[in-house]
Amino acid sequence: MKKLSLKDRFHHWRRKMRWNRQYKKGKWDYLNNDREHLRYQQIVDYINKYSLKTPTILDLGAGEAVLNTKFNPEDYTHFYNVDFSKASIQNAKAKNLSKSTSLVADIHTFNPDQTYDVIVFNEAYYYVHDMLRQDVLNRFIKKLNPNGLLIVSIYREGLDCWEVIDANPNLEKTEFNIVKTDREQTYWKVGAYRLK
Repeated sequence: MKKLSLKDRFHHWRRKMRWNRQYKKGKWDYLNNDREHLRYQQIVDYINKYSLKTPTILDLGAGEAVLNTKFNPEDYTHFYNVDFSKASIQNAKAKNLSKSTSLVADIHTFNPDQTYDVIVFNEAYYYVHDMLRQDVLNRFIKKLNPNGLLIVSIYREGLDCWEVIDANPNLEKTEFNIVKTDREQTYWKVGAYRLK
């Protein structure tokens, strides 16, 4: 975050405060609807298809742990839900999900001391400041276990995000899909990448 100007850091702080208010008011409850389920299902399918049988999963931008709820506890060794909204993580913790840890952290600076079989940028990577995207991506690539899986879900186009990810020499694109809905302008691009 030191690379960011004082103005950029202020806007980042304001976003966090806004999301806390929105989670408290239930604005993000729609993440549990059928339309959103389509993109979550794509992430689940990638994990089931390309990862270990019972992986350790890190969900960055987990919100209220919606992705975590799409799995049975026997499907993973441990599930880590990370979001920088304190209110969303409080809601995630209230679910008492088995073999799960939910914590408040900012992906700009979060540097876990362990590695994972699967890391998901769950509608979070495009919120990373463009000056820090490469640094953030590289930091989390280093947190993947050998043959680890990185999954990125981005609403619509996600300006410049895919270029940064696709150009990374440590990643190999495994599968990429556009998840369409009944609304023409509501779609997600979801990619699965293997650590080389």
